[in-house]
Amino acid sequence: MTTQPPAHPTRRAEFWAGARAIIPLELGAIPFGIAFGAVAIAPAGKLSPLAAGAMSAFVFAGSSQFIAAGLVTSGAGLLVIILTTFVVNMRHALYSATLAPHMKHLPRRWLLPLGFWLTDESFVVSAHRYHQRDDAPHKHWFVFGASLFMYLNWQVCTWIGILAGSQIEDAGRWGLDYAMSVTFLGIVVPMVTTRPVALAVAVAGVTAVLAHSLPYNMGLMLAALLGVAAGVLAERRWPPSPPAPLPQMGEGSQSQESDDAA
Repeated sequence: MTTQPPAHPTRRAEFWAGARAIIPLELGAIPFGIAFGAVAIAPAGKLSPLAAGAMSAFVFAGSSQFIAAGLVTSGAGLLVIILTTFVVNMRHALYSATLAPHMKHLPRRWLLPLGFWLTDESFVVSAHRYHQRDDAPHKHWFVFGASLFMYLNWQVCTWIGILAGSQIEDAGRWGLDYAMSVTFLGIVVPMVTTRPVALAVAVAGVTAVLAHSLPYNMGLMLAALLGVAAGVLAERRWPPSPPAPLPQMGEGSQSQESDDAA
């Protein structure tokens, strides 16, 4: 009797799995998005409600949006704003490099929107999904579901903050940084299952603390680079065990969908 391998998740199943996986991080981002909308149009700010909403729609990067709004308020020049937000967002290059081997087969119509929607939150859940050792062909639909719902959540929260901005006097007292940190820890900690990953996390964490005073969030970028380097070196010392071989399909098995890019 031939044992049949489990069927792969369908596109729809992957999409909704991604949407569910991002929910904890959406909850952490809710006060963050509301605060941005409120702060951006505060009396001290210089952004109109339409400009604040457009920034969330077309920039879609929480930290950069706060920094850019602050620079606009302080009267900084356009070049300073562009360079500063570029440096802050450099970590996304590392995210892209991590996911690229898993997505290199996708056509541009997939890569462009998924690249635009790539955030800290969507990267965490997407990397976790790709880390799972199965050959499911539709994992990019998981990324699509997580990214789309994170994007919609950010837009709604921004406009809630814009509409209620006059009611919020001091968004900083909400402890937003702690809310985001806790949600990330809840996702990242279960992923620390090997010595290379543990070493990478430890090096990145220590570096982030020691380099916290560097301007423009450069400490975060340095921590990411050193963490990645430590993980790569550790994998050479402790290479990961190969995945268990998948069972062979019987001759009478139904073939799985093969159109990854559909």
